[in-house]
Amino acid sequence: MRARDVPGAAVYLLGNAVTGLLTLLVSVLLFAAGGVLAVVVVGLPLLAGLGLIGLPVAAIERRLQRLIDGRPLPHRHRVPPEPGLASWLRTRYTEAGTWRELGFAGLLMTVLWPVDLLAVILGVTVPPALVATPVLFGTIGDAEQVNVLKAYPVTSWTEAFLSAAAGLVAVAACAGGLVLLARVRAALARAILTPRHDLDETVVELTRSRVRLVDAFEAERTRIERDLHDGAQQRLVALTVMLGLARLDAGGPLADQLSRAHDQAGLALVELRELIRGIHPPVLTDFGLEAAVADLADRCPVPVDVAFDVPQRFSAAVESAAYFVVSEALANLARHSGADRGTITGRYAARTLTVEIGDNGRGGADIGAGTGLLGLADRVSVVGGRLSLSSPPGGPTRLIVEIPCQACG
Repeated sequence: MRARDVPGAAVYLLGNAVTGLLTLLVSVLLFAAGGVLAVVVVGLPLLAGLGLIGLPVAAIERRLQRLIDGRPLPHRHRVPPEPGLASWLRTRYTEAGTWRELGFAGLLMTVLWPVDLLAVILGVTVPPALVATPVLFGTIGDAEQVNVLKAYPVTSWTEAFLSAAAGLVAVAACAGGLVLLARVRAALARAILTPRHDLDETVVELTRSRVRLVDAFEAERTRIERDLHDGAQQRLVALTVMLGLARLDAGGPLADQLSRAHDQAGLALVELRELIRGIHPPVLTDFGLEAAVADLADRCPVPVDVAFDVPQRFSAAVESAAYFVVSEALANLARHSGADRGTITGRYAARTLTVEIGDNGRGGADIGAGTGLLGLADRVSVVGGRLSLSSPPGGPTRLIVEIPCQACG
């Protein structure tokens, strides 16, 4: 213990004592006023406000902690998903941090503040009173007695000096006691306000943040697809038509050059359409996952049997993840599997979208083998899903994707 720790400990304990007493008074007033006015509904917000009384108490505790512990004591409150008071209240009342702070406030205003106040009073009054015993005894003479702290009488100079010596010991004992109590109190507050299971809330918040980022990414991909489809693609179509008409009107070497230009424009148009389909296929946006999967199967060079009974619509992120899993799986089927037949099945049950892609090829597929399956697993995990692969040597191969989701219609 260092001497400079004593004032900080005393201020910490006294600050908590004052905070606890004020919290008790405010809580009693809110409860009384809310109870009286509840019959006219006005009191209900006052009663509801009692659930948030821990917020300012915890904020004060975090500032007082700086006097004892140099480590920061950050709050664990989530950011409201939407602006406005209603969203803020809903977030606060549904997070564990608010209820922990309310519990700390309840402990402070019922048990801790009297202990803190008593410790400060004893630490400040007892040692000086004992040390001052000879002075007090001398002012009233040898024939009288002095009642030290109104607890025991001192009737001689010997007793007076013994009391002063005890006071010097009490100075060190009370100083150490105040510092020790302040550190224990600070550790208790830190344990209540930042328990280890806060990691769960951090994971929840990170998951929600990831979902927001995925939704924003999908919205941006859709916008880019629309811009290319409605802008650059239409201009390229118009250019192809104009080159075709010019080729018909021209003759000689110029007609050959226009013909080559027309062919190149046609190839560029095909590449642009494939690029648009790779960014975000229009059929997925316009008609949903079932139609988009059927389109993929039609364009696959290997015959594919489709039993995809999923007429529902889902969020753009879920549909995009499922679509690109099927797209990549069919590409791997055509390039690597050696299969002559593939299958796609899909269903939606128990709020889970399940898609299975299979083939009768040679098998031996591995998620870590660089065939794009690892990227598919990452894409599925972003939307909270799971990808599993069964591909023994000699086949068959089964790729199963399960995505928990809510149907939109």
